[in-house]
Amino acid sequence: MDKKTNLMTSSNTDTINTVEVLQRRWLSDSAFEIELTRPPAFEFAPGQAIRLIHDSIDRYYSIISTPEDTTLTLCVYYVPRGILSPVLAQTAVGDVFSLTGPHGYFTFTPSIRTPVFVATGTGIAPFVSMGRSGLSEFILFHEVQLATDFYYRELFRALASSYTPCLAAPSSTEAPPPGIFHGRAADFIKDRLAPGVYDFYLCGYREMTSRVTLLVDDQFPGSNVFREVFY
Repeated sequence: MDKKTNLMTSSNTDTINTVEVLQRRWLSDSAFEIELTRPPAFEFAPGQAIRLIHDSIDRYYSIISTPEDTTLTLCVYYVPRGILSPVLAQTAVGDVFSLTGPHGYFTFTPSIRTPVFVATGTGIAPFVSMGRSGLSEFILFHEVQLATDFYYRELFRALASSYTPCLAAPSSTEAPPPGIFHGRAADFIKDRLAPGVYDFYLCGYREMTSRVTLLVDDQFPGSNVFREVFY
């Protein structure tokens, strides 16, 4: 099995660009989009990220725009006591930030194998850019802690050949939402994904990427794994 892990290393340039905030849109209580001006001649591939800088603080965020869009939109996980996301959650239109990029190698490579995308939380972002850029007929698993965090659900229902929202921590006091798998994405893959040779693209927290990689070793010989580890 071919395994490739990207830890947001620079793939292209560290030139610092200045951008302005155009708008912010909340997706849930824990995530929002922020739209920025796009620097002249800034090119990227779906799946890549930028390094956003504010007062010497920086964080990497995947781009959910397409390469043809005139602006750059990011999907941000909100950490109330975090370093940069609270700043972005309160920023106003016209505020100025710096960025470098594009960064990363987590891009789609066409092959004869069926692509399987697995994301946790805002790790869905690279797949949003890929889908909006024309990619379809993939298998997608999106694992979250709260049912309100299945953002971009309608997009993936339209594009994916199979879309499975996975609720990792369902409430025992509420009726389960219809059409949602109760458990982790790795559990579904282990018990229900048909045998075959796939290209797995994993984006999100380390525990998920490690568990699914082990499953691929055990159950899907000959498959490839491409990983983007966020945290």
